[in-house]
Amino acid sequence: MRRLLPPLITGILALILWELFVKLGRVAPFILPAPSAIGAQLAEQRGNVWDAALASGANALIGLIAGTVAAILAALAASRFTALGEVSVPFAALVNALPIIALAPVLNNMFESTSSIPRRLVTAIVVFFPVFLNTLRGLREIDPTHQELMRTYAASGWTFAVKVRLPGALSHLFTGLRQASSLAVIAAVVAEYFGGLQDGLGSRITSAAAFTAYPRAWAFVVGACLLGLTFYLVTLLLERLTMPWKRSLIS
Repeated sequence: MRRLLPPLITGILALILWELFVKLGRVAPFILPAPSAIGAQLAEQRGNVWDAALASGANALIGLIAGTVAAILAALAASRFTALGEVSVPFAALVNALPIIALAPVLNNMFESTSSIPRRLVTAIVVFFPVFLNTLRGLREIDPTHQELMRTYAASGWTFAVKVRLPGALSHLFTGLRQASSLAVIAAVVAEYFGGLQDGLGSRITSAAAFTAYPRAWAFVVGACLLGLTFYLVTLLLERLTMPWKRSLIS
């Protein structure tokens, strides 16, 4: 409770001040809707918000898994081969620098208008960099004792990577996943602004804003925030389940 109460109280006070600012200041709804209006729309549109969150969440989840698998494999290869490791980090940084607003339209033109592949590719590309960079850093931080032991056993390079390097890099891997989990939702939602199926949170936000239904648009924004928070909390849960010794060390 000591950890939960401060942010909870701060959030409630922020909502109260927001409501008073809009009501007493007579702020126009198209500038900033009141939390009460957003909450009413969220309750009214809960079915639509849920369906849109499922569509965006599916794209984000598939992109997150694909990007994570590609990042882990690339990190293993980069840690195994020195020359590849020197080239991979600048290349990954270049991929990370690609803006979604430029990448999404190009990928949408490469596939059918009803395909969800472009959004998932955008998400996978965004996810790749933080997972790759953190995993590679963890793979390179090896206890010399473990390294000497595996040499004594005449273990191959890939055996050493899978049995020693990757388990030792789990902490760094989940650090990247915590960053990537929220980025996956952001990428999936933003990619929906540029065409494709109009069934996700991003397309619902733009549609509501186009019809000047700003409280409804903010209700879908709240849905996107809750979706991102869900992804982050699930990542934390997986980290606790995968590394129970870390929880015992912290406690």
